[in-house]
Amino acid sequence: MSLLNILEFPDARLRTVAKPVAKIDEAAKKLIGDMLETMYAADGVGLAATQVNVHLRIIVIDLQRDGGDPLILVNPEIEVLDQSTCPTEEGCLSVPGFTETVNRPENVRVRALNKEGQAFELEPQGLLAVCIQHEIDHLNGRLFVDYLSSFKQERLKKKMIKQRRQDNPSS
Repeated sequence: MSLLNILEFPDARLRTVAKPVAKIDEAAKKLIGDMLETMYAADGVGLAATQVNVHLRIIVIDLQRDGGDPLILVNPEIEVLDQSTCPTEEGCLSVPGFTETVNRPENVRVRALNKEGQAFELEPQGLLAVCIQHEIDHLNGRLFVDYLSSFKQERLKKKMIKQRRQDNPSS
């Protein structure tokens, strides 16, 4: 397994819409393992393949951050069951050091394949529901900052670019 590079906002590659996984082969399973290792190393609870510049519909999630039983979603599809929303403070490994309140649907149904290619369905609640929606947004080329005002988006973009320049003065 190896650590992968996490793309950071405003990198345009984060806007790429991921393609469905045709077959869960050894390469896909290796990618899942590398994504988990990368997510744990970055102290995250979720990671979409798009964030590591692999544009396939794969998500890994572990709310406990302990590696015990991570949730793997391959080719996830989401259905909003009702329009009621819940405000939640969100952060993102692709937008380090920044959090903001986002309103997301409370009741959703998710259909996906696990890492063995078996179909399953769940109706997540709370933080898991938020995390799944956040990661599916990544697969669709969307970031949580897209839910913010254009003023906040522009301010954040400038801050991230400035931070990157300070971190890498030679680039």
